[in-house]
Amino acid sequence: MAQERLHYGDWIVIAGYFVAVILVGILSSCRNRGTVGGYFLAGRSMHWIPVGASLFASNIGSGHFVGLAGSGASSGIAIASFELSAIFILMVLGWFFVPVYVAAGVFTMPEYLRKRFGGQRIRIYLSVLALILYVFTKISADLYSGAIFLTQAMPELNLYVAIIILLAVAALFTIGGGLTAVIWTDFIQTIIMVAGAFVLMVMGFIEVGGYEELRSKYLTSYPNTTLHHLGQNDNYSYTQCGIPPANAYNLIRPADDTNLPWPGVFIGLLVSSIWYWCSDQVIVQRALAAKNLTHAKAGCLLAAYLKFLPLFLIVFPGMIARVLYTDRIACADPAVCQVVCRQNSCTNIAFPTLVLELMPAGLRGLMLSVMMSALISSLTSIFNSSSTIFTMDIWRRIRRNATEVELMIVGRLCVIILVAVGIVWIPVVQSVTELFHYIQAITSFLAPPICAVYVLAIFWKRTNEKGAFWGLMIGLCIGLIRFTWEYSYKNYPCGEEYKGHKPDIVSKIHYLHFGIILFGIVAAVTIVISLMTAPIDDIHLERLTYWNRNSTRQRIDISEVEEEEKPVPEPISAPKPYQD
Repeated sequence: MAQERLHYGDWIVIAGYFVAVILVGILSSCRNRGTVGGYFLAGRSMHWIPVGASLFASNIGSGHFVGLAGSGASSGIAIASFELSAIFILMVLGWFFVPVYVAAGVFTMPEYLRKRFGGQRIRIYLSVLALILYVFTKISADLYSGAIFLTQAMPELNLYVAIIILLAVAALFTIGGGLTAVIWTDFIQTIIMVAGAFVLMVMGFIEVGGYEELRSKYLTSYPNTTLHHLGQNDNYSYTQCGIPPANAYNLIRPADDTNLPWPGVFIGLLVSSIWYWCSDQVIVQRALAAKNLTHAKAGCLLAAYLKFLPLFLIVFPGMIARVLYTDRIACADPAVCQVVCRQNSCTNIAFPTLVLELMPAGLRGLMLSVMMSALISSLTSIFNSSSTIFTMDIWRRIRRNATEVELMIVGRLCVIILVAVGIVWIPVVQSVTELFHYIQAITSFLAPPICAVYVLAIFWKRTNEKGAFWGLMIGLCIGLIRFTWEYSYKNYPCGEEYKGHKPDIVSKIHYLHFGIILFGIVAAVTIVISLMTAPIDDIHLERLTYWNRNSTRQRIDISEVEEEEKPVPEPISAPKPYQD
């Protein structure tokens, strides 16, 4: 375990960070918090710089510092593909998806599907699914990752006390100021994250001797347990444990690579990325808060440039940590790992170990602030977006005549409930050994159907509600079947895989490859059923697809036509278009 403890100078830095961020949240929340539009979309008045910074900060949570650095320590730079793929997809968001969402005049993504297809079942299904995913993957995963860092930094601190404090601060920002406070908080925290991680990267490269030294030393960073097995000529499976892959510096891996095969990276990851960046409420909500379409596009462009940074600021430091502290980070014997980090594998402590061992007092506090800022940024984004989904997509269906005050109160209560559920779920997440790939696998099991429906809804006006709904249902069933198969079999540590045997459909089909297959099935089902059923009248589709986003014709929302209490809805005039 790390030998260094936090100095009083570290605590001063941490306290200063909290004071600064709280002041920013209070000042920014003084405006645009009295209405639903102001609370949930920041009054659509945000400049492109805080929008881009918020897009980046909302994505980079403590799970990235722990998970990306840990994967870098374990297998090299290929894990950065998840970050680099976002560069292109952010352009897709700004130039193809956001213009449609703005023209449609929506608050949430399920609300867009409600306007696009009519009916309630798709909107309600996606709203509930989004809340479940937020609680059981994003919130809990970030809390677990933050817990790893806190355990290394302050082993004497009760874990749940620290988590409750962080959750309270995150909920305070969200409840108090809405999206305006969240975006400005993200902006400040992005500066802190990038600056602190840059300092650590520079110090790490100096300590290891530069990039060329890292290249050579990483490939020979064998822990003592592995060297022992090699010296004793033990079972072959054990001699492979703790050895870095020969292609550690290759972003593109073979198609049969068990970690990140290239077809999965180029196609399967594309599917997951479109779902996350172009239809996930947490992300899209930031772009919709821009003051006009030009600022939204510029914000996406800024976020795309920032996505180059994780490879250098997170992945490389993880690899450096393995070189400097090989026996701890790369330990391959579960018994040894339990002593070092109380887990069967210790690659996840790479970033925290580098911070605590390498950085002097004060800077350690800065980096702990970075971790907390990443955690709080991610949680505030999720809390705000989750409360938006629940309030706009579920509560307004229950309470049709709810006032704006009631809607904002309900949204804030939703935050409190999500906090409580997230805390309860932490022990379950702690039992998962492969956290990063676990989250990505869940995404590949559940996200491709949603991605397929959004892509077809935006780019093919013939898509209708029946096709979209049954495509989602079939995709959900297939995804749940694969999910059940995936996690019904015990994962054994390195060297003991022979004790268990997974079916070929699980062990030989990578989750990214499965995402490609699932996307194709759902797209085909949606297209076929849409062609076999009645199309949606054009008057209901004005400004709801990419091809007619600039239409000035009046639109009658199909959702209003379906409302029995509004048999004759008034036409909706075209909104004032954003000025490019």
